[in-house]
Amino acid sequence: MNLTYKKANIADATRLIEIYNAAFYDDYIRYGECPGYGKTKEKMEHSISKSPIHMIMKDGIPVGAISFENRKNGEYYLGCLCVIPEFQGVGIGTKAIQDFLMFYSDWKKITLVTPADKAENISFYTKRCGFHITGNKMDGNVEVANLCMER
Repeated sequence: MNLTYKKANIADATRLIEIYNAAFYDDYIRYGECPGYGKTKEKMEHSISKSPIHMIMKDGIPVGAISFENRKNGEYYLGCLCVIPEFQGVGIGTKAIQDFLMFYSDWKKITLVTPADKAENISFYTKRCGFHITGNKMDGNVEVANLCMER
């Protein structure tokens, strides 16, 4: 699968909001809250300026987003990986993780959080991407699993 990535800029804020809202709508409905859903344009612009967000492009169409925060010394935090529902389940997320592991070749440790009761997310990150669960914590009303991958 050939994916390309476009580093988002302020002009992409509205499109990113559309991607995030499509990808995180079910989480918002399920939990009554979701940090990726319903962002204002100002909040998305702030996110873009704070940490690089890349739109995942398939055949020139934006189908998702991925962002890694560099926490220094080879440690990265996967702040967001989302794919809009009609493009899920075909390997886009797996390929995006693989591509970014190659791009951030200095990585030693990558961490992320995902809802602890979302079996499909846990399975994706542990079985397809090589992460392992390091513990759980509460984030608002949602119990999240902390995941980590090290080399």
